[in-house]
Amino acid sequence: MTNRTLLSRNPLSFAMATALVVSAISPAFAQDSSSASGTETRGATQLDKVTVTGSRIKRAEVEGPAPVVVVTSQDIEKQGFNTVYDALTTLSQFTGSVQNELSGGFTQNASFLNLRGLGPGYQLVLINGRRATDYPLPYNGQSNAVNLANIPAAAIDRIEILSGGASAIYGSDAVAGVVNIIMKTNFEGDTVTLRGGTTTQGGGDSGRFQWVGGKTGSNWSLTYAFEALEREAIYASQRDFMDSYRDDPSVDPADATAVESVRFTVNRGAGAIREWPAPGGLEEVCGRFAEFETFKSTPTAAAPNRCGYFGYPATQSIRNSDSTQSGYLYGTYDFTGGMQAWAQLSASRSEAKLAGATRFFSSGGSLGITSHYDPQFGGTVGNVQRILTPSEVGSIGAQNNFIEKSLDVAVGLRGNFGEKFDWDATVSHSRYTADDNFNWPVASRIRDFFYGPQLGTRPNGLPIYRLNVDRLLNPLSPEDVAAFSDNFSNTSSSQASQATFGVSGDLFELPAGPLAMAGVLEAARQKYDVSPDARMAQDYTGNDGPLGRTATGGGGDRNRYAVGLEFSIPIVSTLKANLAGRYDKYDDASSVDGASTWMAGLEYRPFESLLLRGSHATSFRAPDMHYIFAQPSGFFLNGALDEYLCRRDGRNPLSNSDCGSGTTYSYSIEGQREGNRNLKEETGKSTTVGFVWDVMDQMSLSVDYYNIELKGAVKDISYGYLMRNEADCRLGKTRDGQPVDGTSAACDYFRSLVTREGIDPVTGADERVVDYHSVPFNQANQKTSGLDVAWKYKIDTDRWGDFDLGLNWTHVLKLEDQEFPGSGTRNVRDHKQFFNFRSRINWTASWERDDWATTVYGYRWGSLPNWAETGRIGSYVVWNANIQKKVTNKATIGLFVNNVFDEMSPKDDTYNSYPFFFYNYSPIGREVFVQFEYKLN
Repeated sequence: MTNRTLLSRNPLSFAMATALVVSAISPAFAQDSSSASGTETRGATQLDKVTVTGSRIKRAEVEGPAPVVVVTSQDIEKQGFNTVYDALTTLSQFTGSVQNELSGGFTQNASFLNLRGLGPGYQLVLINGRRATDYPLPYNGQSNAVNLANIPAAAIDRIEILSGGASAIYGSDAVAGVVNIIMKTNFEGDTVTLRGGTTTQGGGDSGRFQWVGGKTGSNWSLTYAFEALEREAIYASQRDFMDSYRDDPSVDPADATAVESVRFTVNRGAGAIREWPAPGGLEEVCGRFAEFETFKSTPTAAAPNRCGYFGYPATQSIRNSDSTQSGYLYGTYDFTGGMQAWAQLSASRSEAKLAGATRFFSSGGSLGITSHYDPQFGGTVGNVQRILTPSEVGSIGAQNNFIEKSLDVAVGLRGNFGEKFDWDATVSHSRYTADDNFNWPVASRIRDFFYGPQLGTRPNGLPIYRLNVDRLLNPLSPEDVAAFSDNFSNTSSSQASQATFGVSGDLFELPAGPLAMAGVLEAARQKYDVSPDARMAQDYTGNDGPLGRTATGGGGDRNRYAVGLEFSIPIVSTLKANLAGRYDKYDDASSVDGASTWMAGLEYRPFESLLLRGSHATSFRAPDMHYIFAQPSGFFLNGALDEYLCRRDGRNPLSNSDCGSGTTYSYSIEGQREGNRNLKEETGKSTTVGFVWDVMDQMSLSVDYYNIELKGAVKDISYGYLMRNEADCRLGKTRDGQPVDGTSAACDYFRSLVTREGIDPVTGADERVVDYHSVPFNQANQKTSGLDVAWKYKIDTDRWGDFDLGLNWTHVLKLEDQEFPGSGTRNVRDHKQFFNFRSRINWTASWERDDWATTVYGYRWGSLPNWAETGRIGSYVVWNANIQKKVTNKATIGLFVNNVFDEMSPKDDTYNSYPFFFYNYSPIGREVFVQFEYKLN
């Protein structure tokens, strides 16, 4: 309870107290300070009219009715980050967790954001105000999102993050907010930057080259940028806290359970079960393999009785190797009469290698031979399992190779008419391709190699094989592994084309100022295709497919048309209203037709230094295309609870001893998933209320409250919810005994998704689940609310140099969801199975004097539940620091240290599953970089 109090109060109290304390002591600094420029303060600060994310109307104030966070290219460099994603993922507003290399998901070579914890697809990502193309592969095999890994940091001018719904301005996806990546334009000169670095714990050597330049003429300009990043992989073997199953924090390392490397059992009847290798020959068998060790099946066993491999995860890459090249061109040409033509070209190519854990096969789940009769033993053989060690696999097909390419082309004309209105016409096309190539054992070849041909069938239906014991109990050569493996290739692509025409300007004068407006017309086409290797479309036991691996395929297209209108209305000199409305028309295979959204905002400036603001907006999101067009794909749930059988037999589904792991009511269940063309659009509403206060010259404090509600969010139906309702329908009552109409349409639907074999309503025998079907559906409701606090202070002195201080804090007050109407609302913010952060803070302190500059940047992520779901683990704090020296007028050198104190994940003694910590925490540790920058002209 004490911990929660600190989380909910201290950061805000600290921010307010800091503002007041610094305000009090500022006169001492003010004696040496230079005069502040008008662009350094917030609130009512005036500047040339520009377009700010969240509005198409050009405005002369930095702040508007909804909060916008700005991260400049200088910020990214000062904070020490190599990539756009690395910089954004530490911002306080991104409280949600996302899958990465450690998570073992479907998109292990992509980097996604999760604003407000609503999911990777719930913030709209723009590049220069235009929609970015989705990553071709579906996130978690389900939904679509934008990958930030292919955006060159060299070409970025700034990134603007709008927190709150903005569908009335930008259309679908702008539910939690907007991330607008604004590239460099009108750049003059040439600057080359070289950066090299490594990690202090081993691996991860990296090098980065950047060239940014530009030329301008009397009526033209050209800006260009090139970036090349080379990064070495980091493997689990290079981190001693995750290179072995002995690292499991929940057990004594001396008793840690290894992965059983080789085993099989023989049953000759009358309970005579013999396990091979026999105890007497175990030492010899284990000794044949360089990586095998002997270990006890339990800590109390009298003698070793297994061959084990403790380093099973050591071969896994915990950060992919990466070779990325990207380029950017932007040019303008001014015609007489005030019209300007412009064009932009961005392209990137990335090649990454991902290494997985050591491979293995087992007779049941992966080969489909649960047991067989073996004539050489005269009994039934089962539980065959074999690790393929790193020395056996060798370098043949040890990694997945990802090759990704992206292209973005846009051309346009802009000008003005009537002296008051600006117009802009743009046509753009972007595409993204991703190819995944890997070598993997083939199920049928594994069976042929270790089992040979099927020799017949026993009267009881048991297949007859003659197991090749010599191959099972002796090391193989890489050539042997290559013989029962094959190359597989998955390809995917996405593309988007769009035409936009916009106009903005002042309609007429009101007593308090001009009535400004902006209008937009859009037409767009979007398509994607995910084509896995045809052999991966089979289930896990497919004859020609990769052992134990499946893939999800799909493809489709959609057209979209939109019209939008926006007004800025000065009511009095201190009060301004903002109104916007938009209509989007969709033409695709879903049940989405059209969506209307609106936004209203107020800006009130009772004093020049204080802005009170608020906004309310409706939003919508069209279903991700893969939710609609996903083709059937298979997967397995291990240890899944069969609630119907559990409750049928009078047991408690909430009791581990009654129906949990190890009982007959929890077993491996095969699932099938495909898209749903009956999905409707998700709708929502968003409210922000806050203030921006210029406390003093060059100091500002902002506090904003946000509240987002989403209805009809598309999710896959959860296994637990489905099985609970299916049990209710079959038994005619709920867990607490309330009656259920088993003949209802809902019950028909739930039963249709679960296939059982041998249902006998009289005896209740043989009713195990054969498979179940997972489909996306429109969830009932989801809500989140919280606070954003930002404090900034710049101190310019002649004697001590210039200081730049900043603090940002986000605290999630509420996060709730409701899966189905009437299913009850869950408080997932505090739920022990919910792994999003409740609070995040970042801070920065920079100093410059003469030719020297230094920055300290840090961030803190709040607590998460422990793995056992019995409590919460501690916070996570990381510090970055750098120092730079201008050695000549053109050359600057710098030393950057990220994660100065080599901080790892918070300790969790209950995390007994690899990698033994939650994947959102980085296992990289301290990184050190040296940078050289040179201005060519």
